[in-house]
Amino acid sequence: MKKIILIAFVGALSLQLNAQTDAEKTRETVSKSNIEGHIYFLASDELKGRETGTPEIDIAASYLANSFRRYNVKPANKGSYYQEVKLEKVTKAKKIAVTLNGLSSKKVLPLKGANTNFNGQSIFLNYGAAEDYKKKDVSGKYVIVKAGYEGKTDARSAFGARNDKMKLALEKGALGLIELSGLNDQIWNNFDHFFNADKLGIASSEKEEKNIHLWVQDIDGSMVKALEGKKKIATTLTISGIDKVSVKGKNVVGMVEGTDPKLKDEFVIYSAHYDHVGIGKPNAENDSIFNGARDNAVGTVTVLSAAENIAKYPTKRSALFILFTGEEKGLLGSEYYVENPVIPLHKMVYCFNSDNGGYNDTSKATIIGLGRTTVSEHIVKAASEFGLTAIDDPAPEQGLFDRSDNVHFAAKGIPAPTYSMGFTAFDAEITKYYHQAADNPDNVDYDYLFKFFNSYVLACRLIANDPKTPFWTVGDKYYKAGEALYKK
Repeated sequence: MKKIILIAFVGALSLQLNAQTDAEKTRETVSKSNIEGHIYFLASDELKGRETGTPEIDIAASYLANSFRRYNVKPANKGSYYQEVKLEKVTKAKKIAVTLNGLSSKKVLPLKGANTNFNGQSIFLNYGAAEDYKKKDVSGKYVIVKAGYEGKTDARSAFGARNDKMKLALEKGALGLIELSGLNDQIWNNFDHFFNADKLGIASSEKEEKNIHLWVQDIDGSMVKALEGKKKIATTLTISGIDKVSVKGKNVVGMVEGTDPKLKDEFVIYSAHYDHVGIGKPNAENDSIFNGARDNAVGTVTVLSAAENIAKYPTKRSALFILFTGEEKGLLGSEYYVENPVIPLHKMVYCFNSDNGGYNDTSKATIIGLGRTTVSEHIVKAASEFGLTAIDDPAPEQGLFDRSDNVHFAAKGIPAPTYSMGFTAFDAEITKYYHQAADNPDNVDYDYLFKFFNSYVLACRLIANDPKTPFWTVGDKYYKAGEALYKK
């Protein structure tokens, strides 16, 4: 009789749990106090801004892995919660000197560089467009060009053109590319801060790269005038002092198996980056730690909240939780992951990324790419359930979709929007905190975050339980990549 009663009780409990709505299951696990606790730890001064390659980010990784363990999320990488990301730091050059027919500039930017000594000939090819190479032999020479395009020499145009111009020069057999730029000192210094610094990247097993790509400042155009039309340009180039150092990084990965016999073979990825920019220049309050509460402790804890919920109430589809390192260094953790996935990419039917710069509208959740996939109605419904309005990218000119970890998954064909706190423009409220020492856990609106986290978790559940597999909307930039990945 006791056995019968126990079976009946378990059966009734099972029916009760199954009868719960996804919204009710969401409310059971999302807690404002848990949100605060996680964010205050990850964005604490003790973690010194979680810069990739530091001991402090390893502490953060351990905290995240143990959070997965506590929630009963299973390790996803051969019994481990960690995926080692092999990185290398390339130190900035101690010396860069370029002389062209005896002319030189004090300001040189190494867009791509290695230790080298060159004494030979270069050739001037206008803007370095394809037609400029006709009947020109550039083998074994450096190509010298004007930065940008004909009629478009502003910073944005020059920056956007740089990779294509370098690729073309190398295809034609050149040793490298030297661009003469008229950018003023203020803009130049912004670029200098980025390029003339130590760089962290994915370690390469290939031989050392020797191709050189430089920008040389020529504000008044005097170097261009002196070199245009010259058939031969005597060139000396010295770059020295660059060293490479191995750096270990970690992605944190966990999984929960789905409940549906068929749909469990499909995975939804829930992702965020957990690194930030570390320690920088002190502000007016003499604070030099860039704590990164908004960017991206919030996103990291959003994913932790989904992990806690789905581990307790598994969805029909399986869940893969990935917390990336190295996003602030150039989306490195996600780039490494898509080339070294712990589960085949064709089993990943959706990637729901979470990344943030800040917020200026607590009535909204901003989803970069909201209308680009077939499950947007679930995201809109989930936001509405908790009193928020889901909006799409308010600043498409910024190219935000292609600037977070989601883009590497999208390029492989996996539908991958990014869930962000509510913002309607890049105004002073955003820039006040974005990559600033002021981005601290004690000035975040946790009442708003409670709604925001609930909305994300519910959207996760609705997407993962939908009988119809998500995909790109017709005509999207990545639609064909999705067809190729899933063999549609």
